[in-house]
Amino acid sequence: MADQGHGLLARQRRGLILEAVRRDGAVRVAELVDRLGVSDMTVRRDLDALARSGEVEKVHGGAVASRGRSAEEPGFEAKSGRESAAKAAVAEAAAALVEPGSVVAIGAGTTAHAVAGRLLSVPDLTVLTNSLPVADLLRAAAAERGAAAPGLLLTGGTPTRSAALVGPLADLVIGSLHVDLLFLGAHGVCPVAGCTSPNLAEAQTNRAFVAAARRVAITADHTKWGVVALSGFAALGEVDWFVTDDGLPDADAELLAESVGELILAPRVGAGGRGRPAEQRP
Repeated sequence: MADQGHGLLARQRRGLILEAVRRDGAVRVAELVDRLGVSDMTVRRDLDALARSGEVEKVHGGAVASRGRSAEEPGFEAKSGRESAAKAAVAEAAAALVEPGSVVAIGAGTTAHAVAGRLLSVPDLTVLTNSLPVADLLRAAAAERGAAAPGLLLTGGTPTRSAALVGPLADLVIGSLHVDLLFLGAHGVCPVAGCTSPNLAEAQTNRAFVAAARRVAITADHTKWGVVALSGFAALGEVDWFVTDDGLPDADAELLAESVGELILAPRVGAGGRGRPAEQRP
């Protein structure tokens, strides 16, 4: 975004802001002030106008790309191309939490799928999942690597638009098992509502996962912060590790670190990240 704010009309400024949101997934007020060369108040007025038109959603300290209605459920393919650098960073940091010989549960969603892709060489791993894409990934690994690939347990259930198996069968299977570590994505996260999903049945199955897990890790990129979907499945106090990327504003990171067991901020290499090792905040 060019630093030409003083000479731009409001319509032009808002176009540049919207372009940045669509490209990066989120913008911060302070960054826009520097880039556009206008006042904090001018930037906030522009964000207010874009939020009223439904083109962005305001969050603390900035704005994120509009996520639509709280009950809107994007499909797996639609979500796959979003925030790819952030998801890769989150997945790398999350995969480092897994120990050989453990039983890991992986929920649905594209970030959880990215985590699964980084666990294929972990020795003696067993993976329980309700994600059809994760199951396909593990089945392909078994065909290629044989017994060296992670073992697969599929919950069964009814598929959703996001390729998650949910419902009474999935909940019953999950409730009969015990897992060492659970990875769940989230459509939205906020201090009050916690981790949320737009699908009621998927939220219920996620709650069954949380109840069955000894440790819970939420994997969610920075654009999920401040978004509230229809149904909650985990309070922040139930989260042992919250793994996100370093695009999360410092004030929000401090609030999140106070609410979860441990916050891990992963650097987005090549996408504006700071390029340093993942930061852990107890």
